[in-house]
Amino acid sequence: MNGNPTGPRGAEEDGRHRGSSSAGGVRDRRPDGAQQLSGRYRAAAGAGTAGLTTGAVARRLGVAPTTLRSWDRRYGIGPAVRDDGRHRRWTADDVALLERMCALTARGVPPADAARLARDPGGDTDPGTPPPARPAPTAAHPAVRTTPPPGTRALPVPGPRTSPDAGVPARTVRGLRNAAVRLDSPTLDQLLADAVHTHGLVGSWHEAMAPALRAIGRTWANSGDAAGERYVEAEHLLSWHISTALRRSGAAKDSGDDERPVLLACLPGEMHTLALESLTAALSERGLPTRMFGAAVPLGALSEAIRRTGPRAVVLWSQTRPTADRSVIGLVRSTSQGIRGARTQPMVLAAGPGWARTAPFEGVHRPRDLAGAIRLVEAAPYA
Repeated sequence: MNGNPTGPRGAEEDGRHRGSSSAGGVRDRRPDGAQQLSGRYRAAAGAGTAGLTTGAVARRLGVAPTTLRSWDRRYGIGPAVRDDGRHRRWTADDVALLERMCALTARGVPPADAARLARDPGGDTDPGTPPPARPAPTAAHPAVRTTPPPGTRALPVPGPRTSPDAGVPARTVRGLRNAAVRLDSPTLDQLLADAVHTHGLVGSWHEAMAPALRAIGRTWANSGDAAGERYVEAEHLLSWHISTALRRSGAAKDSGDDERPVLLACLPGEMHTLALESLTAALSERGLPTRMFGAAVPLGALSEAIRRTGPRAVVLWSQTRPTADRSVIGLVRSTSQGIRGARTQPMVLAAGPGWARTAPFEGVHRPRDLAGAIRLVEAAPYA
């Protein structure tokens, strides 16, 4: 996650501002080994009438239990029957459906579309090809929206993304930059919502949000001192709307008794938070519980948060070199969590360009970008 823009230029000056191998698909093209593995899932699930528990299915498929619950709640990808009407029990057919869902999401298909395709294995859409691009919303065909919680504005639900090679159109980045310069909040909201709807959180961050922040920075740098100061407010406004879009699109998920959260924090003195907010939102979108503590977290508070939450992973963000304090890594790794005799240590990620010139840490991961950080966290033990 190195080198991503994380907020207004003013934060750098005076610290005033914070800144998816197929296991089965629509068409079964798995190698023999994968087909045999699927057979074992089916044998286990069909061994008794009760079926498999959510935890057992999660371990077999390598998917977090919270992700399975999220897919059930959001997309109806869940067990057909429940024991006593409450507890989830997964049959062989349920597991096969999950395999198709996992294969599709691993190829970059958004979860909502993956669920639809997984339920329709006879469909004519091949998961190996990108879904067709969605036309731009018009008055006759507006973007589909979910019903928001009371007091919040609706955002489009995640929809089919365009070809990975196409990316976010350059006009979207220009539109964000121009709307920010005009201090046009409604247009910023709509452009960001449309980008997330079409390209997902990760694609929107890499190809729309971060480039727009860089464009604003260039506008300031190329305008001279007198005019340049006029664009500081544009940077602040754009940063605020990006932060709002991230929080709306990746609302925090509740962690069940069988899953530990991911803890995210900026190091002491580090005020840039946007890149960490993008990771928090992307993890939440994938059904992973998170605890985001924001900017400049004091060491004592960080230690206490780790002790109390027992996280599966800790992400420490440093945007600027002075905040990349190696002693914080030692503190995190020495903080006890769990009951005596069964202590565990979280995966530690040193994220952000501030760590670039520090010596490597044994056992500490250094993600290069948002997608890399997501992969690392998803690989961390979740129980």
